[in-house]
Amino acid sequence: QVQLVESGGGLVQAGGSLRLSCAASGRTFSSYTMGWFRQAPGKEREFVAAIKRSGGNTYYADSVKGRFTISRDNAKNTVSLQMNSLKPEDTAVYYCAASLATYAVREDNYLYWGQGTQVTVSS
Repeated sequence: QVQLVESGGGLVQAGGSLRLSCAASGRTFSSYTMGWFRQAPGKEREFVAAIKRSGGNTYYADSVKGRFTISRDNAKNTVSLQMNSLKPEDTAVYYCAASLATYAVREDNYLYWGQGTQVTVSS
């Protein structure tokens, strides 16, 4: 069982930056691929980024590639999402999730989810 708690959301102007963090409980954090998803109002939840267990491989949605960076610290049981050059269309609730799959970019790959943190980008 893994419990995930996101933090770092907020209101930012277009072009600005935010850093989201996700703290995980449990001793097996390094066994999980970690991912970030987001859900905008009236839309389905979508994949944003994922990072493999060792942190050596990362994956991004095309819409955030070059602007967002996912990282993890297995010693601290945390995964982060650095978001730069934010756009109004990045406005959404952002969720942290954990997967036992080696390659996990689909929502149904993930077993555990955080409660989400709101990111609002004003134009």
